[in-house]
Amino acid sequence: MKRLNLNIEGKIKSFLIEDDSQGIKLEDIIHEIEDNYNGYITIASIDNKLKELTTIINEDCNIKFLDTNNSDGYRVYSRSLTLVFIMACEELYDNCKVTIEHSLSNGLYCEVHTSKVLTERDKDIIKAKMQEIIDKDYPIEKSVTTKKEAIELFKKHNMLSKAELLNYKEYDDVKIYKCNNYIDHFYGHMLPSTGYLKVFDLIKYEGGFILIGPSEDNKYKLKEFIPQPKLSNIYLEMENWSKLMGVDTVLSLNKIIENKKYGDLIRTVEALQEKKLGNIADIIKQENKRIILIAAPSSSGKTSFAHRLSIHLRVNNLSPVPISLDDYFVDRDKTPLDEFGNYDFESIRAINLERFNNDLRDLLEGKEVTIPRFNFKLGKSEEGKKLKIEKNQPIILEGIHGLNPILTSSIPNKDKFKIYLSVLTQVNLDDHNRIPTTDLRLIRRIVRDNQFRGHDATRTILTWDSVRRGEKQNIFPYQEEADIIFNSSCLYELAILKAYVRPLLEKIDIESEAYSEANRILKFLQYFVELKDTSDLPPTSILREFIGGSKIVD
Repeated sequence: MKRLNLNIEGKIKSFLIEDDSQGIKLEDIIHEIEDNYNGYITIASIDNKLKELTTIINEDCNIKFLDTNNSDGYRVYSRSLTLVFIMACEELYDNCKVTIEHSLSNGLYCEVHTSKVLTERDKDIIKAKMQEIIDKDYPIEKSVTTKKEAIELFKKHNMLSKAELLNYKEYDDVKIYKCNNYIDHFYGHMLPSTGYLKVFDLIKYEGGFILIGPSEDNKYKLKEFIPQPKLSNIYLEMENWSKLMGVDTVLSLNKIIENKKYGDLIRTVEALQEKKLGNIADIIKQENKRIILIAAPSSSGKTSFAHRLSIHLRVNNLSPVPISLDDYFVDRDKTPLDEFGNYDFESIRAINLERFNNDLRDLLEGKEVTIPRFNFKLGKSEEGKKLKIEKNQPIILEGIHGLNPILTSSIPNKDKFKIYLSVLTQVNLDDHNRIPTTDLRLIRRIVRDNQFRGHDATRTILTWDSVRRGEKQNIFPYQEEADIIFNSSCLYELAILKAYVRPLLEKIDIESEAYSEANRILKFLQYFVELKDTSDLPPTSILREFIGGSKIVD
């Protein structure tokens, strides 16, 4: 008999183990503490390594349980929910193909490709089958095998693309998950059984379905479904374009790189972006838009986009004038505070909205105004340069609040053109393993911060949650306000970024709080063939803003 002393979130809990050779399962521990968590516990972090709840603990250690209010915890819940969705569809429809596409409308957009057109009634049938699978509480069993054995297994089950992709996996161990009679490979962790999925919904949307999980505010309630038709259309356009280019998964991208055909791919993608920029500039000219508002989450390539758009506007005989929202900050002692009592510089109330709107109105009326200059060292607003604009000089405004109607409340809508810039992942690992848009932006930011700001990957990763909180509050709610949504991602970019980000992530020590996130990113990047030849990437490319060599970004 032995006693285990486990440090759980700073509190020591003791467990008496009758057999010295045995231990205690993590899932047996959570039953005693789960009521203390706002979300559903799905995984644990032990010494900065993520461990599934089936893990047996047989020695004293520090444990941090992660629930669905944590990004890692929610990924486990969502991934396990997609497994149940795939199982339900394959049980119901012969020879169907399920693809897990992308996040949308507070959920996960999925498609079911079958011989019939699926309807609302099919949605109800699939949802009922999912609930049946959950009620039966099937174990989700993990086994670890070699790459060779996994490839043979997936060939045997006619999962040929998955088998072929595993050839590119750099590590020899492969996790296989089995649930009832279904097997699959997921690059992330899973729940112990289907019965852990307490809350979900399935919504018929466009040509597919949206899986909804538990809310962050109340784990017993669902996330609110918010239709996003504009964003959905951009995803559809992107999906069709990717298929036309023959690049919809990592496997197809790897083959293009191996066959040295990436030059054409790069040039075509860059030409497509230039064409879209030209179209945006034409609309601004034709509709005589005087104020161009650009909003984007972190690492969307906003600076490069604004410069490139300015070039296209000049081609249209317009002479755009940039104005920085940062110069309209209120004095520091008037800056609102966040819930922790710190200055909230991301609040829209941190901007002198009255002066900002007055200046914009005066400029549009042809008057000369004195633009303020914010002294960040003193935390005070000072008088800056004088500005007067002509009819052919649209004002370009970049900032996180660009799409918030409050920012330009006194300016008529007819004078405004609102652009939302996003980074929509176009390439997934395979049909069942997607790469979140957030991961692509984080990788971009890690590379840029290291290249141009002297920050290591640890610092970028540890501040990422704070960045995301600001985006959720100030940017994402206004996406559908945009007149145009521009996708700044490139089909090939993760293959290029891998060469830059990999050594930065590998430097992170296992003792670091950033280790588990770095390890997670490295695990899915291992499937990509590196594209080290960037000679075909033009100096005006948005990607140059992150890896260097840009001729339009200082």
